[in-house]
Amino acid sequence: MIVAIDGPAASGKGTLARRLARHFGLAHLETGGLYRTVALHVLLAGGDPADAAVAAAAAARVQPGDLADPRLREERVSRAASVVAAHPAVRAALLAMQRDFARSPPGNARGAVLDGRDIGTVICPDADAKLFITASLEARAERRFKELRESGENAIYQRVLEDMTDRDVRDTQRRAAPLVPANDAFVLDTTALDADAAFAAAVDYIGRKLAENRSPKG
Repeated sequence: MIVAIDGPAASGKGTLARRLARHFGLAHLETGGLYRTVALHVLLAGGDPADAAVAAAAAARVQPGDLADPRLREERVSRAASVVAAHPAVRAALLAMQRDFARSPPGNARGAVLDGRDIGTVICPDADAKLFITASLEARAERRFKELRESGENAIYQRVLEDMTDRDVRDTQRRAAPLVPANDAFVLDTTALDADAAFAAAVDYIGRKLAENRSPKG
């Protein structure tokens, strides 16, 4: 069982993915963490995230254990992650790791939930259920602003809004695996939904997809 969840930054897809994984007994991979790891490696080495060769070399060194580094949540790393993720060589270097996780999830899990930007379109196009989680730009910027403030960062809302606008442009207009809903994805707008309402809608959709997949064809 593979559940693919895509969507822009601060849409709520990460929180939803973790909750769905617990509910259905699946392993979870936040694929954005892989790109933040690449960005962190580049930044720590004093490199430029816009340098495709430097970013690709960093991607080749990514290990699953790197995802536990607390520095991945720093805003400077998130901004750089959006830049390195636009390099086709970086995406190619991380492709096998993501697909291996989906096909052979750790801990003898019965399947996996992967969330990111291109899970339903590129990484797992044959996923059993695909969701595209979105929300208005203003709602997402407000969520990220509160998150940064609560973590102790001296965030400014207008700067967060501008950064998110730039990130959306990079994610949707890059040549390699742009952020778009899969043709068969369930699009869930969380602008006016709290976490419980979004979870209920996602569980209902996944339940219906699993029932369809188990129904005899004929």
